Amino acid sequence: EVGFALCVYKPNDMQRRYTWSMVLLVAMAFVKGQQRNIMNATVRRGRERTGALFSSLAGLLSQSQLPKTAKSSRRTLLRPTFLTTTSTINEFSTNETEYDFDYFVIGAGSGGIASARRASAYGKRVALVESGRIGGTCVNVGCVPKKVMWNAARIAETVHDMSHYGFSGLDDISFDWRVLKEARDMYIQRLNRIYDINIKNSGIAQISGHGYFEKGEKNHVKVKDPDGSIKSYTAKHILIAVGGTPVIPEGEGIIEHSITSDGFFDLEEQPRKAVVVGGGYIAVEIAGVLQALGTDCKLVIRQEYAMRTLDEEMQRQGIEIFRYTDGLDRVELDRITGLKTVHLKNGEIIDSVDTVLVMAPGRRPNVDSLRLEEAGVEVSESGHIVIDEYSETTADGIYAVGDVVGKVELTPVAIAAGRRLADRLFGGEQFVDAKVSYDLVPTVIFSHPTIGTVGMTEEDAKQKYGEQNVKVYKSKFANIYYGPWQVEQQDKPKTAMKLVCVGEEELVVGLHVIGMGADEMLQGFGVALKMGATKADLDATVAIHPTAAEEFVTMFPWGLSRDVSGAKQSPLNGSSPPRPTSTTTA
Repeated sequence: EVGFALCVYKPNDMQRRYTWSMVLLVAMAFVKGQQRNIMNATVRRGRERTGALFSSLAGLLSQSQLPKTAKSSRRTLLRPTFLTTTSTINEFSTNETEYDFDYFVIGAGSGGIASARRASAYGKRVALVESGRIGGTCVNVGCVPKKVMWNAARIAETVHDMSHYGFSGLDDISFDWRVLKEARDMYIQRLNRIYDINIKNSGIAQISGHGYFEKGEKNHVKVKDPDGSIKSYTAKHILIAVGGTPVIPEGEGIIEHSITSDGFFDLEEQPRKAVVVGGGYIAVEIAGVLQALGTDCKLVIRQEYAMRTLDEEMQRQGIEIFRYTDGLDRVELDRITGLKTVHLKNGEIIDSVDTVLVMAPGRRPNVDSLRLEEAGVEVSESGHIVIDEYSETTADGIYAVGDVVGKVELTPVAIAAGRRLADRLFGGEQFVDAKVSYDLVPTVIFSHPTIGTVGMTEEDAKQKYGEQNVKVYKSKFANIYYGPWQVEQQDKPKTAMKLVCVGEEELVVGLHVIGMGADEMLQGFGVALKMGATKADLDATVAIHPTAAEEFVTMFPWGLSRDVSGAKQSPLNGSSPPRPTSTTTA
């Protein structure tokens, strides 16, 4: 009203400036009042109200005769809360003014960042503390750089295969580890910058340092800055998303002369002869990469098999497997040659080794410096934080997601858990029961060849439902890629598939594949299992030919399963495709 009055009254410059100052103050007060209402609304309603408010103010102010400098200042003051920068974060406080932040996230990995940004989208004041590089394990020393190395290994394998397709010149092809490492590191640094920009654009306060708790200080987080100074912050809700850290076993010279999976990505030179200790998927993946790129790789495992389904393929690659070793005993360094001798607990010795990679004990929760006991946060015997189905810990107002809880230790799971937690805390009634599901999570092992799995194994299904209620479909074949190879059929690498079905309706509770392309074919089948697909549903889907994935929808015997669909609208027997239940006209 004051603004419109100005357009009619036409005061002098002094009066105009004073009056517009009052307009801005009133507008800010109005914005704060509107924000309190927005906080308790859904995201859609909140954004609609915020957008309408700022559109109205922008339209009103655009009619004024304000100087250009004043207009520039106006745009900074009237930013919506979900774009608030750290410098203006206290301008739009909630009615919970006793806290510095609504949400304080410890750990800027995939899960922590996802949860922080989702909370910020609801207009909340969010802080994110991290002592290392932005992006956590996955971006810096996990999924992303690993996939780059896997891609390089896959190219190397293709180069070796090219003679089967009439190509020659293998002797003139060389590989430079340093070139690959430099390109990979530049890619990771670019991702770090993208994460940093996204966090800033979300209006999240970034804090560098180690976060921890102190006894008796509820809703408080202490942060030790890089310079050693201590600061204290308060928040209504606190999320722990610090991930895991590699474990190195005890033994003479092991810590001094070995590296972990994290250290693998710091190697400046390609190992000539490497020993990989461990039978888990990380060990298998790294061993496969090294062997494919030309390193003489040895795999040390405690029992008979690393991964039973991969054992034959690893040996085909040329990886020598040391079995029944009971683990690593000690590592000795020859200070003259710089080479190492690896002693195994069963007495076997591997000499002239330049790189020892220890993966055997795996990873553990990175919680040592958090002082969880002082905050009343319970941990399990393995050190993982105990949570309920809603990611709540045993301490009120403290939550945890990701590898630190030990549920399903995969990046997409941490992201989903973090977002759903923020939805439940800040998204209003629409998300009051929001939580992540840890069931039917698709998983891929980037071995050579790849393995894809979703749902139950055959053994798990029989144990849960009874052997008499489980039916298994299997197929094993050579991919068409190997068709032109002039070698015996039994020598061609095989693709193997399995469907695990339960009940008379043959509900698919498990789907597993090993072979070329397993990584890219699994995602779609993961959706099908989440939606309750039966064997009949798969049979009702027309195959894409020629592909490996078509085997899942043509698996013998085809079309003879009971006519039962798990779909909301049955696709069986030539039915029409699903239609939306409600639409609007233009």
